[in-house]
Amino acid sequence: MKTRNALLGLGLLLALPLAAQEKNYVSEVWVADQGNGKYKNPILYADYSDPDACRVGDDFYMTSSSFNCLPGLQILHSKDLVNWSIIGAAVPYSLSPVETPERPEHGNRVWAPAIRHHNGEFYIFWGDPDQGAFMVKAKAPKGPWTEPVLVKPGKGIIDTCPFWDEDGKVYMVHAYAGSRAGLKSIISICELNADATKAITQSRVIFDGHEAHQTCEGPKLYKRGEYYYIFHPAGGVPTGWQVVLRSKNIYGPYEWKKVLAQGDSPVNGPHQGAWVDTPTGEDWFLHFQDVGAYGRLVHLQPMKWVNDWPVIGIDKDGDGCGDPVLVYKKPDVGKTYPICTPQESDEFDGYTLSPQWQWHANINEKWAYYAGDQSIIRLYSYPVVKEYKNLWDVANLLLQKTPADKFTATMKLTFKPTEKYKGERTGLVVMGTNYAGLILENTDKGLVLSQVSCLRAEKGTPETVNGTVDLKDNTIYLRAKFTSDGKKISKSEGGHDLLVLCNFSYSLDGKKYRPLGKPFQVKEGKWIGAKVGMFCTRPSIVTNDGGWTDVDWFRITK
Repeated sequence: MKTRNALLGLGLLLALPLAAQEKNYVSEVWVADQGNGKYKNPILYADYSDPDACRVGDDFYMTSSSFNCLPGLQILHSKDLVNWSIIGAAVPYSLSPVETPERPEHGNRVWAPAIRHHNGEFYIFWGDPDQGAFMVKAKAPKGPWTEPVLVKPGKGIIDTCPFWDEDGKVYMVHAYAGSRAGLKSIISICELNADATKAITQSRVIFDGHEAHQTCEGPKLYKRGEYYYIFHPAGGVPTGWQVVLRSKNIYGPYEWKKVLAQGDSPVNGPHQGAWVDTPTGEDWFLHFQDVGAYGRLVHLQPMKWVNDWPVIGIDKDGDGCGDPVLVYKKPDVGKTYPICTPQESDEFDGYTLSPQWQWHANINEKWAYYAGDQSIIRLYSYPVVKEYKNLWDVANLLLQKTPADKFTATMKLTFKPTEKYKGERTGLVVMGTNYAGLILENTDKGLVLSQVSCLRAEKGTPETVNGTVDLKDNTIYLRAKFTSDGKKISKSEGGHDLLVLCNFSYSLDGKKYRPLGKPFQVKEGKWIGAKVGMFCTRPSIVTNDGGWTDVDWFRITK
């Protein structure tokens, strides 16, 4: 907790204009802007899966898949396509249905959104694989956003993107998830009403990728000159490529061309993303690369037009299909802007949740107290579900994306469990389909700190305790150190994935850290990268009230 002079702070707050109070966050562990007119990929070493972006004037806005995590559809802003910050979320609290708000819907809910600006309003479309195509809109990217509207019901409708044509008609392009629809590898288009709130035609298949582009998905629809263009990935996430379709009729027939592939680069996949242009007329392409435990990282590629076809990356062979770049000159946007990165560390000085954090399910307003005047976040010990097996079943995990290949996450907390009940737990957790953490528990023998791990958590397996320490003081510092040397895990586990290890330690004074337990091989979650953060729970039988944990700060460092 920071020591502060309240009167001085109030005086400064009144004296400074709002713009002066806002300071760009700059990460200690990953900065894409090289400070010399160049950038390195990935521009975001974090799991902004299935990114899509649009430009409005001099500003770029990006969103990405958020699946079961809330606030959902985090929105990032940039002035130059390299430096980004999180400015809000389009779905702040919950997604329907809400019949099971206390249990995470792992891998479900928000898939592959598209963000667009039309007639003074921002729109975000996405596919819920179990319900259909949804839409929200807002006058400003920071919101407020409307409640989600189900535009087209249908099991398996995913990867939706709207398009407003010059004649006033509105369309939506989308793909299908084979796991729900029983069919994949096709791209379809339907027409929407003028408000873009309802499909008014059935979807019509306009491209079949089964023969040449198996697992075609993630379509984005644009128009340039006489041609309609559909950008989409194919070939699967680990080993795929980018395809562009074009036609002078929105319903086709479409001809196709492969425009970006891994080539000689280490960028496997190069998967779905977004075409954007700059105010100076340059063209660029954002896409993701799946690296496993760290999730799907965002890359930025140069793009140019040759004979009315886009070429993405560097075309070394002259065949119109580019290779991804690793280091390249920054986009020309007409100006130079300061370095900034998405927010990571948090001193909990505010009265709302900082935008890097997400809960693991629809948000319950009784989970936390944002006590900015005390510079803490208070997490109340919330009852686990009656069918609780491990933390995979816990909704009130407060987590953020991993931000780099090597970094350290440290938090300071004070645990205040109730005296009469036992089994309340809090701590630092690294969460995926496997998870591990440092967990402080109120037991019959007092406070006990344990380093635990849980393999195949989604299968309901119990935790393994790898080391314990009895504690007398309820204030403690917990640390997780992530390392990766660039090696890949075995092919049987998905050979393109990075091998990521995490070591845990704790401190009683914030200076000397002692290792506890054993190294943990980090594993991604269901369609998302591993996340790191905190929680506070109690047994389901404790129904009246419980204790809490006060978190003073959470810091990402080297």
